[in-house]
Amino acid sequence: MSLPTVLEVLPGTPAHDAGIAIGDGLVAVNGVVPNDVIEYQQLVDDADPVFELERDGQRYSAVISKPDGAPTGIRLNASIFDRVQTCDNHCDFCFIYQLPPGMRKSLYLKDDDYRLSFLYGNFTTLTRFTELDLARVIEERLGPLYVSIHATDPSVRAGMLRNPRGATSLRWLDALLAHDVAVHGQIVLCPGVNNGPVLERTLAEAILRFPGLASVGIVPLGLSRYNKEDHLRVHTADEARTDLDIIHYWQDRALETLGRRVFQASDELYIAAGVPIPPATDYELFPQHENGIGMVRTFYDEIAVLESGNASTAPIVTGEWRSMPAAPSEGYRAVRHDAADPTPEPGPIAILTGAYGAAVIEPVLDRLEALAGVPLRVLHVENRFFGGNTAVAGLMVGEDIKRALAADTEAAGAYVVPDVALSGDVFLDDVPLTEVTQVAKAPVVVAPATAAGLIGAAR
Repeated sequence: MSLPTVLEVLPGTPAHDAGIAIGDGLVAVNGVVPNDVIEYQQLVDDADPVFELERDGQRYSAVISKPDGAPTGIRLNASIFDRVQTCDNHCDFCFIYQLPPGMRKSLYLKDDDYRLSFLYGNFTTLTRFTELDLARVIEERLGPLYVSIHATDPSVRAGMLRNPRGATSLRWLDALLAHDVAVHGQIVLCPGVNNGPVLERTLAEAILRFPGLASVGIVPLGLSRYNKEDHLRVHTADEARTDLDIIHYWQDRALETLGRRVFQASDELYIAAGVPIPPATDYELFPQHENGIGMVRTFYDEIAVLESGNASTAPIVTGEWRSMPAAPSEGYRAVRHDAADPTPEPGPIAILTGAYGAAVIEPVLDRLEALAGVPLRVLHVENRFFGGNTAVAGLMVGEDIKRALAADTEAAGAYVVPDVALSGDVFLDDVPLTEVTQVAKAPVVVAPATAAGLIGAAR
């Protein structure tokens, strides 16, 4: 087990006063070697915890003087200290298998670790879950957890996961719910595999077998041009409409029997079907907003709120879904942008987005213009890097944006890039923001992917 190291020490905090420094390796707390940040957080919640650390190869101890429950002021460089529980499924629809070669090694890591599910909202299939894991989750109340369901038919689920344990691992979902652990589910909908009649059965059995589920998000399959599975394909518009009809029917049944709609279809499915986005009440407080479910509705409703003269009601996006105070932000939950943005110049403001974003923004562009007080236009960025149906703004990459900017011949006072495409100031393809700004003929402004964010960037 490698030592977790101190990534950040906040000035004026107990850890800072105790002399702990960035780069120190954490050996133990109160004589206990923690396996993960969850255990670490429990240890440091006590008053005056004793840290054993390593600096420049030398061990030293430090007492952090603080009351019970007070924060230490430390953020570590890792969440899991022993070993991330990797995924032993071989799902043919897994997007990791569809990544191009040569990207950062960390992007190819498949985890199936319930701890990362608790900390960050990663979805786990439970195929590597054990009695010991269950005991810890129950004892420490580690919830909510996020579980990939995909299908309740054992043979279909095992086939989709390409793992025979997929046929039986939902028994752990039963056990979690029986002990009142909050669980959100997900179904990745693959046409010809688990949609249509299979989806009908899954939703019906979810009501009967798993009535305690907090929510179930239903998202369409994402395919890149690197997909090698010939049987996988995206929804046709008719298939998307049919699957939405199934989801809406079982939403109504769940509402009748459980008092909650439970099932929520992703925005992509509505866009693919050409079906209007449901009202906010149908999303029941948006439990899977960061899973792409209800983002369009919150965007449209935010515009209406701004038009009424009130402050934005959009969810505050921190870049993290969920974390312990000492845990680092990771992956798409990392800090999204940390540099000062330039002021737009006179001229139309170009909003860079993918095909889905364009479909959402263009119908309300006139309303956004009225709120911003300046002309706006949408600049569609074709995703050649991933290809396929990867059309969400969060998967835009630097090279594609540079290409779109170089080809843009229209006037521009600024180009607005959504912060969800960035980790810090680097795009998913490791292209830094500075390379993009060098290509642009106007300032590049990074903005939150909200109505208020777009309007604020345009002013």
